[in-house]
Amino acid sequence: MKTAQDLVAAAKARVTEIPVGEAEAAIRDADVLLDVREAEEFAAGHLPGAVHASRGMLEFKLSSSPQLGARDLKFVLYCKTSGRAALAAAAMQDMGYLNVKSIAGGYDAWVAAGKPVHKPELPHFG
Repeated sequence: MKTAQDLVAAAKARVTEIPVGEAEAAIRDADVLLDVREAEEFAAGHLPGAVHASRGMLEFKLSSSPQLGARDLKFVLYCKTSGRAALAAAAMQDMGYLNVKSIAGGYDAWVAAGKPVHKPELPHFG
């Protein structure tokens, strides 16, 4: 029986993972920066310019979004530590997407490297 770790390892073996040090250049070159974490994780803070589509709904959102249907669009994906992003990238490859990369280490590696994060502003009461 396979574990989640087995599935992630198999996905990572067939997708392109980029080190966080190369992520900014890959994001600039990408058409879509996709955060595949859960909605509450995205709301707490995300990479600037990211679009949210949780891993659990990814295939459905891609299939129902004509603007994301072109299989030659360039995607960069991330999650918290890179497991979900690897699974998502593998699923996208299975759907026929040709240019999908994920950020090694995910959001946590991005933050640890001191890269910019978009966090929601608290309301000002006064």
